[in-house]
Amino acid sequence: MAIQSVALDLDDPITTQRLTIDQRAKGLSDGLTFKMAKNVIGTDLQPCCFDPVTGYYRDGFCNTGGGDFGVHTVCCEMTDEFLEFSRAAGNDLSTPVPEYNFPGLNAGDYWCLCAQRWTQALKAGVAPRVKLEATHMSTLEFASLDDLKKHSCSGEPEV
Repeated sequence: MAIQSVALDLDDPITTQRLTIDQRAKGLSDGLTFKMAKNVIGTDLQPCCFDPVTGYYRDGFCNTGGGDFGVHTVCCEMTDEFLEFSRAAGNDLSTPVPEYNFPGLNAGDYWCLCAQRWTQALKAGVAPRVKLEATHMSTLEFASLDDLKKHSCSGEPEV
């Protein structure tokens, strides 16, 4: 039986992020060096939240990829004001949707928001606070670092 090998593009942030924390912890990446995706401040992307588990890939990180048309890259602390704004804009984040493994969000929860929704909320004066270390660098295509810093969390949540 022939052994088949697979080549990984280690310069691709999506490929490198797909090895989840559990996979890395179990040593499945032994012998390989993987680059983590970067955050808006230029360091390795940190987790946003595991309870509820967030991220386009539902791995706790605000990473993005080719199928993520919403660009779910901004790690934000939910507020009642923002949740109402999002509901009024057509995206109810408060109501659980079990078939999509979505628990529904409450004020105080951290969640990977769509970058464009965050900029809409900024313009409306209801932008939620941002965890910069967990916000993917792709967000900078939609929002300035200055605006993100002005809405930075003063304390970091437990993930």
